[in-house]
Amino acid sequence: MTDTPEKIDYSKTLYLPETEFPMRAGLPQKEPEMAAKWKQMGLYKKLRASAAGREKFVLHDGPPYANGNIHIGHALNKVLKDVITRSFQMRGFDSNYVPGWDCHGLPIEWKIEEKYREKGKDKNEVPVNEFRQECRDFAQGWINIQAEEFRRLGIEGDFDNPYTTMAFHSEARIAGELLKIAMSGQLYRGSKPIMWSVVERTALAEAEVEYAEVESDTIWVKFPVVEAVLSEVRQNVLGAAASTERLEQLRSASVVIWTTTPWTIPGNRAISFSSKIPYGLFEVTEADNDFGPQPGEKLIFARRLAEECGAKAKIVLRHIADLEADELGAITCAHPLADLGYTFAVPMLDGDHVTDDAGTGFVHTAPSHGREDFEAWMANVRALEARGIDVKIPFPVDDAGFYTEDAPGFGPSAEGGAARVLDDNGKKGDANKRVMDALIKANNLFARGRIKHEYPHSWRSKKPVIFRNTPQWFVYMDKELGDGTTLRSRALSAIDQTRFVPSGGQNRLRAMIEQRPDWVLSRQRAWGVPICVFADAEGNVLKDEKVNARILEAFEKEGADAWFAEGAKERFLAGEHDGEKWQMVSDILDVWFDSGSTHTFTLEDRPDLKWPADVYLEGSDQHRGWFHSSLLESCATRGRAPYNAVITHGFTMAEDGRKMSKSLGNTVTPQDVMKESGADILRLWVMSTDYAEDQRLGKTIIQTNIDAYRKIRNTVRWMLGTLAHDHGDEIAYADLPELEKLMLHRLAELDQLVRKAYDEFDFKRIVRALSDFANVELSAFYFDIRKDTLYCDAPSSLKRRSALFVIRKLFDCLVLWFAPMMPFTTEEAWLSRDPKAESVHLEQFPTVSADWSNEVVAEKWKGVRAVRRAVTGALEIERKEKRIGSSLEAAPVVHVADAELLKALDGLDFAEICITSDIQVVAGDGPSEAFRLDDGTKVAVEPKLAEGKKCARSWKITKDVGSDPDYPDVSARDAQALRELAQAAG
Repeated sequence: MTDTPEKIDYSKTLYLPETEFPMRAGLPQKEPEMAAKWKQMGLYKKLRASAAGREKFVLHDGPPYANGNIHIGHALNKVLKDVITRSFQMRGFDSNYVPGWDCHGLPIEWKIEEKYREKGKDKNEVPVNEFRQECRDFAQGWINIQAEEFRRLGIEGDFDNPYTTMAFHSEARIAGELLKIAMSGQLYRGSKPIMWSVVERTALAEAEVEYAEVESDTIWVKFPVVEAVLSEVRQNVLGAAASTERLEQLRSASVVIWTTTPWTIPGNRAISFSSKIPYGLFEVTEADNDFGPQPGEKLIFARRLAEECGAKAKIVLRHIADLEADELGAITCAHPLADLGYTFAVPMLDGDHVTDDAGTGFVHTAPSHGREDFEAWMANVRALEARGIDVKIPFPVDDAGFYTEDAPGFGPSAEGGAARVLDDNGKKGDANKRVMDALIKANNLFARGRIKHEYPHSWRSKKPVIFRNTPQWFVYMDKELGDGTTLRSRALSAIDQTRFVPSGGQNRLRAMIEQRPDWVLSRQRAWGVPICVFADAEGNVLKDEKVNARILEAFEKEGADAWFAEGAKERFLAGEHDGEKWQMVSDILDVWFDSGSTHTFTLEDRPDLKWPADVYLEGSDQHRGWFHSSLLESCATRGRAPYNAVITHGFTMAEDGRKMSKSLGNTVTPQDVMKESGADILRLWVMSTDYAEDQRLGKTIIQTNIDAYRKIRNTVRWMLGTLAHDHGDEIAYADLPELEKLMLHRLAELDQLVRKAYDEFDFKRIVRALSDFANVELSAFYFDIRKDTLYCDAPSSLKRRSALFVIRKLFDCLVLWFAPMMPFTTEEAWLSRDPKAESVHLEQFPTVSADWSNEVVAEKWKGVRAVRRAVTGALEIERKEKRIGSSLEAAPVVHVADAELLKALDGLDFAEICITSDIQVVAGDGPSEAFRLDDGTKVAVEPKLAEGKKCARSWKITKDVGSDPDYPDVSARDAQALRELAQAAG
């Protein structure tokens, strides 16, 4: 026997993992450095250059508003967009992301006005273009801040050349889109009740309104009947005497209405009823009230609501007669405030919007103050004119919420001056009280009360709005456009041709388009793109392409400020039209028209993009916002949607499911998460959640994602350490051991899953699949089995080189598949593996050979793993009872009664697979005391201790330790490895 010169430190002879990729990520420190590096190296330009000539994939960015730091909703939104664009870029597309910003509109204007108020300045005394420049500067400041915050999230895009709605070219294109609509006859000036913010002094679109609970005055009002007529049919049914009596009863009765907006009574012009509801005539028999109906009065209600209404007025009612629809339709009432000058007749109108769920069964109809009221009035205009009724719709309330002279008794000439609905702070004015006092004085207030209900508020000022009739500029929804279509039909057809993720978004947007009224475009503000048309006194639009060309040329050079510049009217008309007849419209465009037009100056005008976009992605509220306005604008000018697919996400709630609120202290900001944990943790949360629904976020959820991240990182770290010993050997598939073939088969399966899920925008499926694969199939199975081979086998070992080959493929696949989701971590890992590489983000998804798919091996190893689970379960008990310390101390006997399972184990080193020093597999049921799983697997395990000596290098207990005289304390396998290592060293 050869004497060993000295005891060998065997740890130095093992291929243990070696890597500088740290276990502790340190993301808050590393990520900003990496983002700065990407910016310095021009990663965005390198991406564009690498993708030149490929098929384009375009996700068009819905513009956030440039007026504050980003919040968690922005982070969710931008991460989703970034992952989509990166995933398509890494799958062979030219997937360019161009960020954009909405810059015009009320919120920015409001901020500048607040500064003025603080300094005692009056906005109206400042030249309009000077004011607009301050708005422009304010927006640009926030664009710069938000751009850096988005980059900190790892968002990659053309931040050096974003689109903004306030760029001169953008403003010219927005104006051009408006002029297309105007020239095609789709734009008109009309008078309709719209939602109006008294606080902000502007019209609001539905998308600019949110609902909040308020407590309102509610009143029941009597409208005295002044005329009633019975049809010949009704007279024949009742008979002469009864008909006369019925007419006398009706002419002495009052129709009772109910409303939660007492201030709208001066705008009343009709009462609506439903021919589908049973009504009745009632008489008051008892009364116990300070005001209101008294015994002997006759009142008309929906029958099912009469008793409830009587209780409100503290009266007892007696049913006199049922009333039919033809009787109600022939009634004419007096206005309850006729003594104040409301001397016109109030007709009864049959309306589908009337129900008997609440109130009285009659709807007070003020066409100046409600959409349904307006529609009911307009549907009956011809019939009303035939009856000699004045159909003109009044303007009872001005832009500041004061009554006008169209509200006699409450306007400027009334005693005490004009009453006010809401004041400048959105607080309730004196209008309700003055109207109710007048109704009491006229003996026409039936009852009053208070009610809590949902009421529209401006989502900016958070103050209540009112419905107010005012001249505005609209786009027709139902005007025939010369090709047999209308804007509504075009939009509905486009929705049918669009892919929606989730699919429910299609029905939601369709319902909104089906029900929406004409599109109101005008806003009474200063900061935005003007409605740059000339109109005469009747609202006719000047149609002259030469005038339009001068306008657009000026906007392109000077921006929309050109419209407000001194001498603009003369400049654009150029003496070719009567300046007295044609007046410049002073309103600006709704900002939703701005954002709805972004597809023109972004997708159409940039050669690095294309029209239409492949995808629009925003929050689900944008069915009524950006998706909606983009659809209408594009359908009005191009006949189709500007997108092929629409993806929506929900909103982020606090961990307990409540809305995030500073007052509740449950707000999570992306800045805080990145500072404490890193952007990749936040991104992993976005990817793991069901973003289509409302999500939750808080400390516990963040910690859950940190734990999941650590497991993924540790898997990557172990692979990097192991691959430090890889020489890049390529192993033919036929030469691979079955276990390696199984791993490649799983990569082939995952490749299909990952690509399909990225196509379907199902990111949580990818994260779950890859995380489970890394944790369960790699760390706890494959790596665990192969550690002995990788650490201890000789350099020439085919099994070891095969394992390294497969781990190389595993590393490439996992890191590249995860790259769109966790750009910082995957970049760190990729460059750690290959410091000469430029960036993981310049790579493509890995090519997975179709030959790797091997169902035969996969099916066989299902059986192998089933038997292994039984062995593992038995050894776990042995460890727990401290009969063994490590599984290498065991040499179990495994009884397999299932012939198929037994066949699956044939030819395998099952001890290696179970990480034991030895194992014996025999056919049969095994003894009754043997360990069995309760899953029905026909496997019984007898735990036995391994026989032999413990190898000083691999720690296996074998009978061949000492068989090599040069290495007396190691196994034969390890001795051979040591000999090869010694020869290689020289």
